[in-house]
Amino acid sequence: MGRTARAKKKQLGCHERALRLLAVRPRARRELEIRLLRAGFERDEVEGELARLEAVGLIDDEDFARQAAEHELTVRRSGRLAVTSRLAARGVGRETIERTLTELDAGDEEDRAVELARARITRLGALDRQAAYRRLVPFLQRRGYAAGVAHRAASRALGLDDGDAL
Repeated sequence: MGRTARAKKKQLGCHERALRLLAVRPRARRELEIRLLRAGFERDEVEGELARLEAVGLIDDEDFARQAAEHELTVRRSGRLAVTSRLAARGVGRETIERTLTELDAGDEEDRAVELARARITRLGALDRQAAYRRLVPFLQRRGYAAGVAHRAASRALGLDDGDAL
């Protein structure tokens, strides 16, 4: 970043900086707090600004968590573990995460995993079913599904009997 860009950033007030960050994408309160503190604003100034933004509804961790979790569960078809991890990394508190996931209760996690595995199988077309299974299980685990769920979903998606799966 050039010298003039840094100077221009310093000239922006805390409020303007917060609004610019929120214009890019919604953010959790904690994530916005960290960004403003790293930008060099004083803690008291940041706390006041965050309270102001919450009062007018521009920061709402419950709404943020709900939207982000819905996206993860429905669009990305992520597992509960991945959703929890991503929300926590963005500054959402554990209680809010649990409340949000309980509220959404996005159906059977294993069914979501099977759906994701079936979509992924199209990329594994040249592999035999056991090789595809060996690739699907870790893929599902990386997407936030527990090991048992990943194994069962891969078997179901490939039409393998439990004895056929490796």
